[in-house]
Amino acid sequence: MPGLYGRRSSRPGRSACPILVALIVAVVLVAAACSSPGAAAPVRSAAASAGPAKAVIPPDTPAGAQLRWLIGALARLPLPDAQVRAHFDAAFLAQVSPPVLNQALEAVVSVKLLSIQVSEPSALVAIVSTRGVLPRAQVALTVDTRGLISGLRISPATTAPTPATWAGVNAALRSVAPQVRLLVANVSNGSCQPVDSIDPATAAPLGSAFKLYVLDALGNAVASGKVRWNQPLTVTAQLKSLPSGELQNEPDGTQISVQDTAAKMISISDNTAANMLINLLGRPAVEAALSTTGMADPALDQPFLTTRELFILKLDQWPALANRYIAANQAGRQALLASTIDQAPLPAVAAADAWTTPRDINSLEWFASANDICRAYTSLAALARRPGLSPIGQVLSLNDGGLQLDPAQWKTTWFKGGSEPGVLTLAYLATTRTGQSYVVTVLAENPSQPINEATAAPVMLSAIKGAFTLAARR
Repeated sequence: MPGLYGRRSSRPGRSACPILVALIVAVVLVAAACSSPGAAAPVRSAAASAGPAKAVIPPDTPAGAQLRWLIGALARLPLPDAQVRAHFDAAFLAQVSPPVLNQALEAVVSVKLLSIQVSEPSALVAIVSTRGVLPRAQVALTVDTRGLISGLRISPATTAPTPATWAGVNAALRSVAPQVRLLVANVSNGSCQPVDSIDPATAAPLGSAFKLYVLDALGNAVASGKVRWNQPLTVTAQLKSLPSGELQNEPDGTQISVQDTAAKMISISDNTAANMLINLLGRPAVEAALSTTGMADPALDQPFLTTRELFILKLDQWPALANRYIAANQAGRQALLASTIDQAPLPAVAAADAWTTPRDINSLEWFASANDICRAYTSLAALARRPGLSPIGQVLSLNDGGLQLDPAQWKTTWFKGGSEPGVLTLAYLATTRTGQSYVVTVLAENPSQPINEATAAPVMLSAIKGAFTLAARR
């Protein structure tokens, strides 16, 4: 959902409650009975694979800051109670006391960060090496709205092999969800030339990958002179959304430039940033971008929802309000937005905690096919080459979605992902140092249960990396 990808989005709906907290070493700790839904959320929104050639550092996110602290703290065991309480939230500590936590952490010492598999503002999954019971471990960490650790799982690391054939790529991707769409395309000449695919023309729920269309509309507005990159925007209560993101925590009246807002919308899948840009551009301008980029069926995304509106539909009076919206025609939906949804208060984070399973993902979401996403990327690439529009490429390059392609071969990687319970999208455009560009888009969905991102994301990333490698050999 709007979140992107990773816990909470590349999304609305991520559980904020203490996720399964298990230190699978000498002891196993469970800090909560609830579990986080699968995943902006593709879907930073981002997932990552190992990059042995260069040092790996925690991401510059609230979850990354706590991982950085945890790695350092593991060298100073046992941790004083006061320090534990300064970094873990009360719900976690109600079930895992500081002495029990210290006992478990003794099995994980001399930690070195090897890779980031999933990275979102409020959640990450990392691979570390240790000198303890587990020589290689997976660390899954989530933080609450205050940035305190709300979930922690340390378990034996599992890695997904990189497929060496197209059949291997397709088989790996099909294993993550009952419905998977894929397009691998050469876009070096400005159009999508298919190389490999699975049902690429069928529209599917996107999660926060919808923000590519907001960025395209923004690029066109800047090109026409209607908007400036340095133009200030104002954070207001009516535009604030739920995480992922940071701007929802800023005081009303805070100002931020258009370019910085776009950077947050794409790199950390900031839902409030997306709302601010949709408000600036106007809903019709974003809907026009659906057509100008070549979307096969733009009506699927009309009216084009803000993240706030989608949160309200998924969380307020569920499922009565959502059912009214789904049953209405386009004019009726517009009227319901104006009369009811846009007048409703933003749901509390606690309401999102209950959203752990798919909710109408085939009828209440943003939709596009893998072909559509490829065409959106080619449109953005064309815009980024125009004078004054280089910030488009800059914001898309801030977060590589953890793909970590070999920099000796690949010059740039653009990424946007998205997710909500039952949805996981990863979409990339990467360019080689010889100037060849390729798009790989994967849309995974499970209408009946959440996709477990901790297991699905490494498989998808390895398959996507394999797809880029195979495509570049052609």
